[in-house]
Parts: sequence; structure tokens; C-alpha cells
Amino acid sequence: MKKITKEDIKQEVFDLYDDYAHNRVNRRLFLDKLGTYAVGGLTVGSLLSFLSPDYVKKIQIGQNDARLKSDYITYDSPKGGGQIKALLSRPAGTAEKLPGIVVVHENRGLNPHIEDVARRAALAGFISLAPDALTPLGGYPGNDDAGRELQQQRNRDEMLQDFIAGFEFLKNHSECTGKVGVVGFCFGGWISNMMAVKIPDLAAAVPFYGGQPTEGIDQIKAPLLLQFAELDQRVNEGWPAYETSLKQHQIEYTAYMYPKVHHGFHNDTTPRYDREAAELAWERTLAFFREKLK
Repeated sequence: MKKITKEDIKQEVFDLYDDYAHNRVNRRLFLDKLGTYAVGGLTVGSLLSFLSPDYVKKIQIGQNDARLKSDYITYDSPKGGGQIKALLSRPAGTAEKLPGIVVVHENRGLNPHIEDVARRAALAGFISLAPDALTPLGGYPGNDDAGRELQQQRNRDEMLQDFIAGFEFLKNHSECTGKVGVVGFCFGGWISNMMAVKIPDLAAAVPFYGGQPTEGIDQIKAPLLLQFAELDQRVNEGWPAYETSLKQHQIEYTAYMYPKVHHGFHNDTTPRYDREAAELAWERTLAFFREKLK
């Protein structure tokens, strides 16, 4: 059987998967609609397998990487979920205090990919904290479909409070300088934007294809680095109004629109991944944090 490539997949299939991944269609309807594209040797099973994340082969930095000290901790979130589990990572053998980065997951809990991203941030010279907003429901359940179902059961404003509490925990950590930024993806991009609205001493925010705030924009103090995918019509439609407001209130920001890439282009465990755009966006992210946090 011919191996499926991204070029074999119509844009409508990626759009359908985006609807499914963001709970706009249920699994049954997703599979029914996916069947209409199962032609020319493609089957529903092969399409589903191709679209699904691969957490076994694609992790870049393992949990036991000797270059890092990486542990699960819990912290208090009295306005959110109570006790929140998170992955705390920092370079091994580092004596000096480090600037911090809160890493915010997508709409499915703290899955292996976001843990990997948090370790990448730590390996770049930061202390990173990756909270799991599913902690009150037992934590990330081991697969993304179940994770999305669980996350729908939580109030997103309470989850925002969990990440704000994570910021406070990291800022006050004995190994942190107190300068803390945030990076988030999809749902985490919205959280990153909202943390910029809600936290006056947030040092920097990097939302990847995240929904935009509609009020309180004048309260933003943190410089923003905004990463967008050209084919992501759903998120991008809110950007012009957000940019107008950022300009109106003289908020420091830089925005990049990566051409011909999908929502989720940074996630290297799925076929929406675009290596060139993802690597450039991550280089820009780290450079931004080095400038703003150090």
C-alpha cells in the first residue's frame, strides 16, 4: 500500500479534522464525513491513522533525558481546580536562578507532545512549568479523544485561573528569577492572550494560533509575539480587530503569519506539522523569551 503523504490529503480533510479536534463535530459525524474522502486507495482507517498524533516516534526530548531535571509537582489553584499537577523542568546541574516559562497545552490536557515542548524550553535555558488543567478530573487520560471530552467538562475561566496560579507558583519558585513568560498552543494560545490581560507582571506572552481577547486589551503590559497559520481561517478572523485594539492602546507586539500552513503547524506529532514554519516559529519564540526574560 502506498504511504499517505500530506500532499495526498485535500484541504477539506484538514478542515474536517480541525472541526473534530475542536469539538464542533462529534466522532460519529467526523468518521461519516471522513468516509466521503476515502477514495483512490484511501480508507477511513488509513486516513484516521494518518491524521492522529504519533506520541511514540515523534517525541524529541524524553522524560529521562540526562540533560534535564524534570519532575511532576502540584501547586495550589484556589480560584480554579484546587490542586493542579504540572511538569517542572530545568537544565540539570544549573546553580543560578533561571527565567521561567509557563507552557500551556491544547484543548486535551497535558499530553506527551506538550510535555516535550516544555522540556525543549527547559533545555534552551529556562525553568518551565507545564500544568495539566485536567487534574481535577484525574489528569490527561492517555489519549487525546478522551482528553478533549474531559476538558469540555471544565469551565475555561476556571482553567485560566489554574494557569494564572501556575504563573505565581513559578514566579516565586526558589530556582526562578521571578521573570516569567507564557507560551501556549490553540486553547493554550487563548490562555496566553488572557494571561497577558489578567497578569500585570507577566514578562512576555507567545500565543500560537490562539483565540483573541475581546475586552481588557488596554490592561496588557507584557510584550506579545503572536504566531498564526495562514490556512487557519477560524482563528485568523479575529486577528484584525485584535490588532486594531493593540495599536490603539499602544501595546508592544510582533505578529507572524506563516504561509500555506495549518492550525497546529508546530505540533510535530500530526500531519499538520510544517517543519520549516515550526522551527522558525520556535527559534523566534526562544529569541523573544531570551530578550524579554533575561
